Amino acid sequence: MLDKKWLLVYLAGVIEILWVIGLKYSDSLPTWSATIVLIALSFLVLIKAVEALPSATVYATFTGIGTAGTNIVGLLVFGEEFSFSKIFFILLLIMGVVGLKLVTHGPEDDEV
Repeated sequence: MLDKKWLLVYLAGVIEILWVIGLKYSDSLPTWSATIVLIALSFLVLIKAVEALPSATVYATFTGIGTAGTNIVGLLVFGEEFSFSKIFFILLLIMGVVGLKLVTHGPEDDEV
């Protein structure tokens, strides 16, 4: 079952993917404004997650989702150059994020 605290981390990561895309494609006041709102929203959601989970793991997961997701969107949606080495390192990054999640325990886990 997904934990609500971790859902915040995942949501912040997905919002990060959107604002990174916005950085590349913003060319007017409305698109720049939307990008800035997404940046602020991703960090607000991230701050809520850090209140309940270890900050180092949350930040590593957040940036991992953003990095892997932005690269995957770039490959699939924007036709960026495909390479097996890029896919290998994206998978390696995802494995690291999953590994961190598996070994991270919240404060409530220590009380059992």
